[in-house]
This record gives sequence, C-alpha cells and structure tokens, in this order.
Amino acid sequence: MRIPLFLAGIIACLISNVAATALTYKLTANEKACFYALTKKVGEKVAFYFAVQSGGSFDVDYIVQTPSGKVVLQAEKERQGDFVFTAQEEGAYSFCFDNEMSTFAEKFVDFEIAVEGESKAQLPSKQGSSPEQTSVLEESVFKISSQLSTISRNQKYFRTRENRNFSTVHSTEKRIINFSMIQICMVIAMAALQVVVVRFFFQGARKGYV
Repeated sequence: MRIPLFLAGIIACLISNVAATALTYKLTANEKACFYALTKKVGEKVAFYFAVQSGGSFDVDYIVQTPSGKVVLQAEKERQGDFVFTAQEEGAYSFCFDNEMSTFAEKFVDFEIAVEGESKAQLPSKQGSSPEQTSVLEESVFKISSQLSTISRNQKYFRTRENRNFSTVHSTEKRIINFSMIQICMVIAMAALQVVVVRFFFQGARKGYV
C-alpha cells in the first residue's frame, strides 16, 4: 500500500524530532557502566527505560545525573523502570548501571534512552486543505504515535517477562537434574553399604563356625 506524500511528510517530521538509543549491555560482576544522552536545549523530554533480562536476582542499581552532577533518578536493586523527565540543563545526561553488589553474577540489561523536543512537528501545507482538516489529521498522527509507543513498551515488558520465566524454568530444571543425580548417588551408596554389611555378617558367621 502506497503512503500519500502528505502523510509521509508528517511521519518524517515526527521521526526527525526524536533521537533514541536502544541497547543490550552485558554488565559483569563488580562493574559500573555509564551511558550518555545529549540534550541540545532546556525543556526537552528525556525518556529512560531499562529491564534486567538475566543474571542474579534480575536487579541492578542505577543513577541518572544532569551535566552538572545533580541526581535526577536513583534506586537500588530494581528489575526495570520506565521514566520520562524534562531536561533542566543543556548538555550530556549520564545514565549509570551499577553491579558492584554482585561478586560473581553478570547481568544483561536492555535499555533505551530517547530525547524528544517539546515542540511538535509542523505539518507540511497542502493546497486545497482547510486548517480544520490539518488539525484533525495532526491529532490522529500524534495519537497513533502515542499508541505505537505504548505497544512498544508493552512488547518490551512481555519480552522481559518471557526471559525471566525462561530463566526460572531453566534454573528449576537444573535443580531437578542435580537433585536426581544426588538421589541416584545415594541409592548406589546405600546399595554398596548394604553389600558390605551383608558380607561382614557372613564373614563373621564363618569365623564362628571355625
């Protein structure tokens, strides 16, 4: 299906107004990793999402700071978070994940940082269209954009739930296998002990007859 040139221009303006970074990072034990997002002016919206996909108890410490070092967001042992705040300073905001609480467990963290301007994109003019039509179309486009963002966040949430459930199933499977192996070893050890005890009784009985 072909997209009308008028609507394609609107979508292009919307996309060009947002800068986003989505990454998956392997956070090793006792490691602190920081990432940065540049805000070009005061008043821009900064969206920050993260989720621990695997490792340890699926938790991590994080801190978000302004270019001057002021703390915007901070928490300990969080599994995931989804935040939006307004930039009060111009410059590079730092987003740090801290795994120093873990002595051996490494963790995989999915995160996304998006910087969006406060001003809405201006729609390209079209000959013969009334302001009312343009306004209705603009509202529809931004509504669709908001719904797509909601769907994207829901997909990330379900992906995180799936990874955690899979990790739980895998851990339970390993425990069942280990418990079964211990049971087998105990049965073999009990059988060997019974053989030794029986042989000891028979050897003692033979000595009594002699």
